[in-house]
Amino acid sequence: MARTVKTDLGNIVISDEVIATIAGMAASECYGIVGMAARRLQDGLAELLGREHLGRGVQVAMKGDNVADINLYVIVGYGVRITEVARNVVQQVRYAVEQACGITVRDVSIHVQGVKVYER
Repeated sequence: MARTVKTDLGNIVISDEVIATIAGMAASECYGIVGMAARRLQDGLAELLGREHLGRGVQVAMKGDNVADINLYVIVGYGVRITEVARNVVQQVRYAVEQACGITVRDVSIHVQGVKVYER
């Protein structure tokens, strides 16, 4: 469902895919996040998405005209404190979406789909 903003010059339509991409970009820039994961786990394995598919790891649910709930499916790096990384991601995503789209983000949920172990 897209969000429509009416102005005196016309209408501005912001699709859920745009909101999802903005949220995915903001999340992927946070420390401890290796990347976005596909929303569905297949055989217990998380698929790490490339930068061109950042919105696929995000689910946006519009609640009314100006309020959104966002679910992020991420893969974190081994050895990071998941609670701190998640708290940082919530703040960054909320700020980025509210500033770029002018909507209120009511809830940001982080779903950790996997942990990436760095090879030496």
